[in-house]
Amino acid sequence: MGWALRLHGVGNASAVELGSAMATIERDGAPWLTIDCGGEGLTALLARYGQAPRALFITHTHLDHIAGFERLFVESYFNPALRGTVKLYVPAPLVPLLHQRVGDYPNALAEGGANFWDAFQVIPVGSAFWHDGVRLEVFQARHHWPDTAFGLRLKGSLVWTGDTRPIPEVLARVAGEGELIAHDCALHGNPSHSGIEDLEREYPAALLSRCVLYHYASREEGEVLAARGYRVAHPDECLPLAEPTAMRA
Repeated sequence: MGWALRLHGVGNASAVELGSAMATIERDGAPWLTIDCGGEGLTALLARYGQAPRALFITHTHLDHIAGFERLFVESYFNPALRGTVKLYVPAPLVPLLHQRVGDYPNALAEGGANFWDAFQVIPVGSAFWHDGVRLEVFQARHHWPDTAFGLRLKGSLVWTGDTRPIPEVLARVAGEGELIAHDCALHGNPSHSGIEDLEREYPAALLSRCVLYHYASREEGEVLAARGYRVAHPDECLPLAEPTAMRA
């Protein structure tokens, strides 16, 4: 069955009907690595797989990408088979930010006796990390503030930009093997997110032809982007991926 990308949500923080931007890389039809943990996205993931994710990569700590963590804590902590085993691959600069946003509360449980991170295996990562014997690459996105947002590359297969402005110099380095590029894009850009005119200005046509656009504002906006000739992501869509050329252990 090979590799695929399952989109649990494709909308921006206000597009509740599209779900929070979140996806899972599937391998042979099974969830392999989930990207982010938004509220609506986690709901869609649980409905799709019937179980909590076993491994996640976190792109950044805006709440539409991490709001599902309290529920994931409950799913993991109270399941003896999962407690302390759910892998969280977190770019090192995000570790204190993630702790401030979701982990730094006086008592994770009212009864006491539990730390929030007891439910997980937190793995700080740098420019690359290993998951299930496969090497994945991490790159910095251009979102809101330096060193606060990161993208993910499965070499030869997928580039997930995360929330970002255009990053042509970065994609020239990390998307050079024909990868599918899941790219932040709305109809209109702003200082933290890409608009379609930004992408058209910054990227060559050959790269745009490999992009699937997500993090847009509404179904109507998605239809406008599609009418302009672009591939637009949809909730629960499953996109086939090429066999990765990433290094294997």
